[in-house]
Amino acid sequence: MKKDIEKKKVMPAGREKLIATQETDEDLILNISLRPSKLTDFVGQKELVENLKVSLEAAKKRREPMEHTLLSGPPGLGKTSLAHIIAHEMGTKITATSGPAVQRAGDLVGVLTNLEEGDVLFIDEIHRLSKTVEEYIYPAMENFEIDVIMDKGAYARTYKFNLKRFTLIGATTRAGLLTAPLRSRFGIFHHLDFYEIGDLVKIIMRSAKILNIPVDDDATVEISRRSRGSPRVANRLLRRVRDWAQVKKDGKITMEATEEALKSHGIDKMGLDNVDRKVISVMHESFAGGPVGIESIAATLNEEPDTIVDIVEPFLLKIGFLKRTPRGRELTKSAYDHMGFSRNAKEAQKEMF
Repeated sequence: MKKDIEKKKVMPAGREKLIATQETDEDLILNISLRPSKLTDFVGQKELVENLKVSLEAAKKRREPMEHTLLSGPPGLGKTSLAHIIAHEMGTKITATSGPAVQRAGDLVGVLTNLEEGDVLFIDEIHRLSKTVEEYIYPAMENFEIDVIMDKGAYARTYKFNLKRFTLIGATTRAGLLTAPLRSRFGIFHHLDFYEIGDLVKIIMRSAKILNIPVDDDATVEISRRSRGSPRVANRLLRRVRDWAQVKKDGKITMEATEEALKSHGIDKMGLDNVDRKVISVMHESFAGGPVGIESIAATLNEEPDTIVDIVEPFLLKIGFLKRTPRGRELTKSAYDHMGFSRNAKEAQKEMF
């Protein structure tokens, strides 16, 4: 079966976000070789991995497919990798697609009827499934059967397809957008959080070894610090620093090469790039630090709200540069200090309450 590939959203020319957490075509090709195939090779998310290990072992002992699993969390943290690991650990095949790619019920029926016993169906961005398709997937998840209505009016007929037992793994960056009926049909829930620097160091060292890139220890730590807690970003920065080292230096990734390369791409010590800084600057200059809605920020930047919500906001919230309030988003004192902005009396007063 041909894999459906949705076109990725891109920013206007000259505003590409190197540390965006969406998977680019380059990532898709290179991450296949960097992606761990066993749970023992997966770095980070310790509690999740331990619980997943128990679920896998229990399913194997019962000789049953693993329960349907929902993986949530910001993009680039390993949801796709975990789906492939689960299929590998269970010794079954994985079929991958995405919510927007499954546009019609017929698309879903075609995928489900081709699954073998114990196979894994991985649906990325599952919160973007259409309501029609979602309703068809309910009986498939519960009873491993699906009813399809053929023709219309007086000629309408219902055909029942019995499916082989399979495991549905859904991945979402916005668990809150899943409908209650769909969410309730998953038996296992796991949330992935941003990675610690120590775990990112291990990931970069492993990737450097696979890609045969010589790298100093201090350079590895520096790349990790600027990777926004994301393995995908860490691997992307590693490749960009490698390019710089090979062209501008002697090919080895040193601390000097790392700092020069990341500076050339506009990535500062906190891992912020030009887009992040533009968001902070707009909130400061146009909205007095907030509170302000995402739509207003996006309109001022001529950007899509989803881009800010999915790519920029999660990390700014994590490092304490941004906070959500009932009235909108607000900048914190840390954001002002980092950017070197001076706060007026109104902004300083807001910080006190």
